[in-house]
Amino acid sequence: MKKINLLFLLLMGSACVIAQETTVNLSMGAGYSKNVFFDFESSQSESYDVASWDIAFLRTSTFAFAERINDGLGIEVYEASNNPADYATINPADIDNWIQLYNSDTMWEAGAFDFGSAEYGWGEYNAATHHVTGTIVYVLKYADGSFKKFMIDDFYNGYTFKYADWNASTSSWENDQTATLPNSENDGKLFNFYSLTNNESVVASPNLDSWDLVFQTYVTDLGIMYPVIGGLHNPSAKVAKSTNTDVNSLDESDYKTEINTVGYDWKSFQDGSYEVDSDMYYFLKKENGKVFRFHFLSYEGSSNGNFSLAYEDVTDQMSTVDFDSQNSLSLYPNPVKGKILNLLYESNGAEKVVVEIYNTAGKLVVKQQLNTNGYFNHQMNLNQLPSGVYFLKFNAGKYSDTQKIVLN
Repeated sequence: MKKINLLFLLLMGSACVIAQETTVNLSMGAGYSKNVFFDFESSQSESYDVASWDIAFLRTSTFAFAERINDGLGIEVYEASNNPADYATINPADIDNWIQLYNSDTMWEAGAFDFGSAEYGWGEYNAATHHVTGTIVYVLKYADGSFKKFMIDDFYNGYTFKYADWNASTSSWENDQTATLPNSENDGKLFNFYSLTNNESVVASPNLDSWDLVFQTYVTDLGIMYPVIGGLHNPSAKVAKSTNTDVNSLDESDYKTEINTVGYDWKSFQDGSYEVDSDMYYFLKKENGKVFRFHFLSYEGSSNGNFSLAYEDVTDQMSTVDFDSQNSLSLYPNPVKGKILNLLYESNGAEKVVVEIYNTAGKLVVKQQLNTNGYFNHQMNLNQLPSGVYFLKFNAGKYSDTQKIVLN
């Protein structure tokens, strides 16, 4: 009798868990024509036309820059020249000699244009003005075979850039345009979006604090760089995934900052139809400490772009709400002047504190083990590194952080 009662209680407990889930039906539209942003706390979604923009410009800081191409339109980015004087005469016939560049799918702050061969990706730092001046000429190849040339002339709390269309019949550039896009536009958003087709700035996302996941097309490395459909998370969030539904089975180290942790592989194409791995659970931890568990239920493919997921706020189920508030990191100055970077960090209880610096090619260039258990101001001399853009990873026990740094 006791065994029967125990089984009954277990079944009832499972039913309660399922009953608390909220099911959400979302759609990217036929042909994945929409980018869909979803917020767990409000259970609200917002959709934006993929075709409304070509380039996204990071707008969150006077000195932080990044420029992402719209993967959903299948636009290819090529570095055509590192000599700005070639802007007038560059020819798409030379495309086989150029380097194709891609957005990062692990950090929002690293777009295709940031991987150019200049010290700062697309340009050089001017110590007198504190501006970054463009030196790289890019050519964009569109899915219909048309071309545009593009160059960022200047950055300082906003972008000045120029572009033109290639006329294949006359083998010449036409419709020359110059635009300035200040960071002050669209306060509260991660990016300013710009349409090179309509020559205008557009709104293509909610405010940064109003979404947790965006479902869209992005390019990833599958042996070759290939477009996939999946979920990317808000830069302020962390995500863990597990086949165990218990939030207490996760350690803080299981939560990842890489924005593609949800990614694309929660679905697969089998025997002519899509299958969803509904037994894989994702745990999204927001900056405010709330944790949401979710899993996918269905996916219908490009014919209509429909999919569904179920989620639950599991913050109150956590036996210990420990978000490692005793470990923290601040960097200054950034950009790094004189190549001396200060790490202001607190480490209490961490057995090991490690800082790593990677270049834009993903190569580890600096690794240091730091002091633990205390409040420290550690100075890093980075004179051995060329000027340019790097990514700093900091790990202290359960706490981890990744930040983009610029060396002058």
